[in-house]
Amino acid sequence: MNYYELTFTYTSPIETSIINDVLASELGEIGFESFTENENGLQGYISDQLYNVRGLQDKLAGFPLDNVEIHYTESLVESKDWNEEWEKNYFKPIRIGKDCIIRASFHEHEPGYTYNIIIDPKMAFGTGNHETTFLMISEMLKLDLNGKELLDMGCGTAVLAILARMKGAGRVVAIDIDEWAYNNALENIRLNNTNDIQVALGGAEQIPAFGEFDIVFANINRNILLDDIRHYNESMKPGAFLYMSGFYLQDIPAIEEECKRNGLALLSHTEKNNWVAVKVQKQ
Repeated sequence: MNYYELTFTYTSPIETSIINDVLASELGEIGFESFTENENGLQGYISDQLYNVRGLQDKLAGFPLDNVEIHYTESLVESKDWNEEWEKNYFKPIRIGKDCIIRASFHEHEPGYTYNIIIDPKMAFGTGNHETTFLMISEMLKLDLNGKELLDMGCGTAVLAILARMKGAGRVVAIDIDEWAYNNALENIRLNNTNDIQVALGGAEQIPAFGEFDIVFANINRNILLDDIRHYNESMKPGAFLYMSGFYLQDIPAIEEECKRNGLALLSHTEKNNWVAVKVQKQ
C-alpha cells in the first residue's frame, strides 16, 4: 500500500506540541493513520486510497484552535516496511512512573516495572492520543481490578485491555471499529500472553453481546463519546465506573451534560496538555 506523507508547519504563538496533538486528532477523523512529531510541526500519513484534498482543506479551515496558520507540503511514499519506520522515526518506550512501561518488541527489556507491556504498533495508529493513553493508563493503575469485568471501548492497540488483564481483571472485552486496530489488538494480546481477552470488530452495537461490566474505559473522541454514552450506560452494572478520554478540557461540560441525561455522575477529571480523562459513576 502506498501512502501520502504530509508535512505540517505552523505560524502561531501556541506551543507546537499542543497544535500537533489537536491536528493529529482532527486528521485522524479523515483517514490519517500515523503521525511523527518534531520541533517544527507534524508529519501525517494517509493511504493514497483515502487521501482527499478537499476533506483536508475543510479540516484545516475549521481548525478548533484560534491564531494558528497551518502550512503543509505533500509527497507520495511508496510501500515500505512500516514497522522499521516506526522503530527508526517514532515509537519510543512510554514510561508511567515505575509502575508501567509500554515498549515494542524491538526494544530491549527494562527490568523494575510492575507491568511491562509489549505493543507493536501498525501504520493505523497515531501519536495524537499519547496524552489520553497516558491519562487512561494512569487512572487504571490506581484501580483494584481483581475479578472485575471490564470493557475497553475503542481499544486501538489494546494496551488498556492488556493492562487490565495483567492487573487481574476477571473478564476483559476489547472492541474497535477499525479493522487494522482489531488485527493489531489480536497481535498485541498474543505478544503479552493475555489470550483470554475477548476482541470484537465494530462499534457500540457490539457491546450488548458481552453483557454488563463493572468498569468501562472509552478512549475515542468527543463526538463518538457523546453519541455512545447511552450505550455504555446500558452495559454498566449499578454503581459501575466509566472512564473516558479523547477530548479537551473545554469539552467537559458537554460530556457531563450527556452523562447526567443517562444517570451518570461526573466524579473527577485529570488533565495533560489540555487533554482530559473523566471518571463517572452510574447512579
